[in-house]
Amino acid sequence: FFFSAFHCRGIRDDIEEEDEQVSDAINVSGAAPPKLCTSFAHFGFDEQLMHQIRKSEYTQPTPIQCQGVPIALSGRDMIGIAKTGSGKTAAFIWPMLVHIMDQKELEPGEGPIAVIVCPTRELCQQIHAECKRFGKAYSLRSVAVYGGGSMWEQAKALQEGAEIVVCTPGRLIDHVKKKATSLQRVTYLVFDEADRMFDMGFEYQVRSIASHVRPDRQTLLFSATFRKKIERLARDILVDPIRVVQGDIGEANEDVTQVVEILLSGSDKWAWLTRRLVEFTSAGSVLIFVTKKANSDELAANLTQEGYSLGLLHGDMDQSERNKVISDFKKKNLPILVATDVAARGLDIPSIRTVVNYDVARDIDTHTHRIGRTGRAGEKGVAYTLLTHKDTTFAGDLVRNLEGANQAVSKELMDLAMQNPWFRKSRFKGGKGKRLNIGGGGLGYKERPGLGAESSVSYQTLFLENCIISSIFLKSERKTCMMLSHCRIVASAAVCLQPVALKVTANQPPELWGIACLH
Repeated sequence: FFFSAFHCRGIRDDIEEEDEQVSDAINVSGAAPPKLCTSFAHFGFDEQLMHQIRKSEYTQPTPIQCQGVPIALSGRDMIGIAKTGSGKTAAFIWPMLVHIMDQKELEPGEGPIAVIVCPTRELCQQIHAECKRFGKAYSLRSVAVYGGGSMWEQAKALQEGAEIVVCTPGRLIDHVKKKATSLQRVTYLVFDEADRMFDMGFEYQVRSIASHVRPDRQTLLFSATFRKKIERLARDILVDPIRVVQGDIGEANEDVTQVVEILLSGSDKWAWLTRRLVEFTSAGSVLIFVTKKANSDELAANLTQEGYSLGLLHGDMDQSERNKVISDFKKKNLPILVATDVAARGLDIPSIRTVVNYDVARDIDTHTHRIGRTGRAGEKGVAYTLLTHKDTTFAGDLVRNLEGANQAVSKELMDLAMQNPWFRKSRFKGGKGKRLNIGGGGLGYKERPGLGAESSVSYQTLFLENCIISSIFLKSERKTCMMLSHCRIVASAAVCLQPVALKVTANQPPELWGIACLH
């Protein structure tokens, strides 16, 4: 059978409209970025992996996945900047599995092929769980290595062999020093929540890990914000990266409705919380943030005396206690969780409908990550922030954060923010709107010479014959040959039927890395 020109025009228009919607949601820059894919069929994953994706109830890729997955499959280095709950974890896990399957099998005693570095134990465990879930497609092994866990058990698991290691930076370095594993086979390196790792003082460890991995690796760096330190790191460890930004850098999630309450004093917070808590718990799980451990202990004790069932999470708890609290909260055995910012990153619990910032965050980036614990994966949520009249500086940052998320700013909040001289001066200069310091300093990634101008990701409708495309990317101080084979471009969608990363081995000289012939 065949399609008439009329039917083809309708299909083409639908695909172009879908491409435009996704491309409007993301901003891509860098030299020759691959075209985005708006359907799982375009990724070219085999049935084994697609079965696991369908089991996980994915229906279509998110914007960061539409652009990030083709980039990762092509072998390019990448900077991914996306709001929390955007699906960026899957955007680096799925291509990682394809990459691993195209490498030589591990020999006994060899280290991992892929390493994912993240800041906290909780995030490490969650990424590890995702790796195991999707890794079932190919019977790949994943090991989680983090502080607070048993060194002996982790070392034993590493020595038994695993293609994937998910780790916190300090603990991985400890195991490498003790020769429990090596980084010689690593060709796929991911840094997730890089800004948080820098906030926690892990810059030296992050750079050390990058410097001890072979230079022909593929490196992906993900963050919700992009400040100057992260920009410098990207310039140092990535080679000709493609940058993908979903929304404005550092902006709040628009799926989260933010409500700001201006209270007279700190004691009024308690009265406000007890008055609203029954309403919040009836809608779903509630996450309450405080800034200090002492505050969390006090608030949890007071709520317990009022008869509320809740969990407590802070940095001084041992790992088994933390795991149990998170598990009970995730299973809805505990409707309320009181936490310090140790839980702000990576806590992925769909049942959270309300976040309460009982104490304001130490900066606007932390605030963005706090409220991102609700409204995940397209769900809606509400975040309440309690301010007093001493919070004038934070109020100014919050005004810009709300404006960046297209949310209303109350007169009370604006009046409080205007008490801060810095904010007042910036407003009189016309400093207003989405792109003005809503996510911290050092925004934006300044391209190095030769990286190409910003891409508008506009497409023409192309109907081409099947072809095999191969390309060589010459990278500064290293040569890496990467191949994306058998790509069919139909109606502006790059359909990767068989995504293949060229196998590389430690003893293979660069001059022997071949180029497939065009057909």
